[in-house]
Amino acid sequence: MPSLDNFLLFVAASVLLVLTPGPNLLYLISRTLAQGRAAGLVSLAGTTSGFAVHILAAALGLSAVFVAVPVAYDAVRWAGAAYLFWLAWDAVRPSADGSAGGVFAPRPLPKAAPARLFRMGLLTSILNPKVALFYLALFPQFVDPARGGVFTQSLVLGAVQIVVAVIGDALFVLAAARVARWLAKRPVWVVAQRWLLGSVFAGIAAKLAFDSRR
Repeated sequence: MPSLDNFLLFVAASVLLVLTPGPNLLYLISRTLAQGRAAGLVSLAGTTSGFAVHILAAALGLSAVFVAVPVAYDAVRWAGAAYLFWLAWDAVRPSADGSAGGVFAPRPLPKAAPARLFRMGLLTSILNPKVALFYLALFPQFVDPARGGVFTQSLVLGAVQIVVAVIGDALFVLAAARVARWLAKRPVWVVAQRWLLGSVFAGIAAKLAFDSRR
């Protein structure tokens, strides 16, 4: 187990990370504003599962491949960007029935099945190699090899970080859900919600596409 000092420092760092808005939180809030609390919480389960995959990969040392083989990092990054750009288009594209008004027609977002929401959240996290590099750089700062196995300590720290992140992100989702209920009464929101979600997807995709490993 990590020392008590390292453990408490890690908890404090995890709390600060939750309070620092990032692409993941932006996605969860926009999804909740567009489709409500249930959609936000299911999406949170998906993104959290993606982070768990990255944590396990970092603990096993697998994430180091992104440092050793830059083309692997770029391949995952571009795949993630392409997926997010597709989600952006899927959110704003005209109705398949050719309804008048095109993308500006007052058409609400279709209700996505929980399995699809979970999958989108999962892939959004997994296809972001920046998360893998983040955990790869974070864990060594708090792991003490003299106090036990590095793998076990990394998993413990990862579990703590996920618990803190889930609690913090869930509070943001619940707050956004209250705003979503108020927005649902505004007719203009029927159009705006699609553009909000599409813009967030496109913004995250662009950041991922043009970001370097640094």
